[in-house]
Amino acid sequence: MITKRIIPCLDIRDGKVVKGVNFKGIKDVADPVEMAAFYNERGADELVFYDITASVECRKIFSDILTGVASQIFIPLTVGGGINTLDDFDRVLRCGADKVSVNSGAIKDPSIIEKSAKKYGNQCVVLSTDIKRVDGEFHLFTGGGRYDTGVDAVRWIMDGVERGAGELVVNSIDTDGVKGGFDLELLDIIASKVDVPIIASGGAGKKEDFAELFKHEGVDAGLAASIFHFKEVDILELKKYLKEQGVEVRL
Repeated sequence: MITKRIIPCLDIRDGKVVKGVNFKGIKDVADPVEMAAFYNERGADELVFYDITASVECRKIFSDILTGVASQIFIPLTVGGGINTLDDFDRVLRCGADKVSVNSGAIKDPSIIEKSAKKYGNQCVVLSTDIKRVDGEFHLFTGGGRYDTGVDAVRWIMDGVERGAGELVVNSIDTDGVKGGFDLELLDIIASKVDVPIIASGGAGKKEDFAELFKHEGVDAGLAASIFHFKEVDILELKKYLKEQGVEVRL
């Protein structure tokens, strides 16, 4: 049985961890380096680090923050935000990232997926997507959920995997920050179309949401932010609970 992963997500803006509801009403939470160290101690399997303003304001990720985070953890670190070129891949990998997440940069230039997969290997390239229902269809959004591209999100993901993405982060804007459970309908559709690991994002509110998530085939990991940041759910306790529910996790 494949071990399921629990992944805290640190959304960074102006050097602080932040969390909003449906990508709006964003508020500061804590220092990213301190939080990374805390999650490392509490049994997180990986960590995801997004500069949520990098793509919108065309800013580079603060390399010193990233280096500080990487120095505090001994688990895989995925970094995204403002990744548009191979130079951006080089920059974050040199700062200590293990994997690089591309989102709006890949929408602007899909060839970045192929180029980076060829240079660093598929396992290093994570395709991250922000998806929302629009008139009964799943659309791909950019700019932290601000802009509807009009692109069919499922088709885009299939194309990204074909180009070389080795892992997916599927974030549902409809459920993000609402804490009503993951978007299982969306995840089931994507899982039926691709054969790479899927990280589910958006909607976790309680430990039962993770147990429900892992009943769905093809989902390899659950990612969350606010429930971990505000200590509503402790990762170690969550993993013990999942183990009791018959979910294979690393303790």
